[in-house]
Amino acid sequence: VQLQASGGGLVKPGGALTLSCVASGFTLDSYAISWFRQAPGKEREAVSCISSNDRSTYYGEAVKGRFTISRDNVSKTVYLHMNSLKPEDTGVYYCKAFELSTMIDYWGQGTHVTVSS
Repeated sequence: VQLQASGGGLVKPGGALTLSCVASGFTLDSYAISWFRQAPGKEREAVSCISSNDRSTYYGEAVKGRFTISRDNVSKTVYLHMNSLKPEDTGVYYCKAFELSTMIDYWGQGTHVTVSS
């Protein structure tokens, strides 16, 4: 069972990145997927979440209007499309899968995003 986050990198302010979170070893359909991030010296914070049935999404105030979360259960992939990136978006981004009926969750290993000129 594994979640693999990828897509991070170095981008200039105003730029865009798309992060991917790929599940293996389990079916993604019944899991809500969240993205969290942790900046150096700060606590981990929730960035975005998408429900298992793809009907509900959540965005943190800091990213509303700039980030979009989506999922493809066939490919077992959840995406975080990040636009108009700011230096304060810098951090390690983690994905988490959570199944409400069993209270089971899985975490990905994190992917680094650096927004700097």
